Amino acid sequence: MAKRGAVNPGEMRAAVTALRDWLEDPERRPARPDLAKAVRLSLRTLEQIAPGGSVEVRVPPFAAVQCVEGPRHTRGTPPNVVETDPRTWLQLATGHVTWGEAVDSGRLTASGPRSDVSQWLPLVRLERVG
Repeated sequence: MAKRGAVNPGEMRAAVTALRDWLEDPERRPARPDLAKAVRLSLRTLEQIAPGGSVEVRVPPFAAVQCVEGPRHTRGTPPNVVETDPRTWLQLATGHVTWGEAVDSGRLTASGPRSDVSQWLPLVRLERVG
């Protein structure tokens, strides 16, 4: 796979900020392309700040990245997997919810000894509206 270029932090912040209302109110669903862009740029940011291949972070249907130093997997199901929905991922990425809150509520699953990527979150802080 070709190496991707670095994510522009301003572009990632703008993409995520555009979804601020939806992060607080699930009824204010954004356009799919805007949601996809925010998820992909934020996941790629995590990939940049926690390089490696020991953990796979999945946010279906938009993207998955490998990150965190350690043993790299190459085939089959990786031993360290994080999976969540787009809204929960972006809430984690912005500090709207904590890792523990997402796990405890069942909105995030994390398996494997290296799967806790909370030390790299939030990626960008957004002030809450209202």
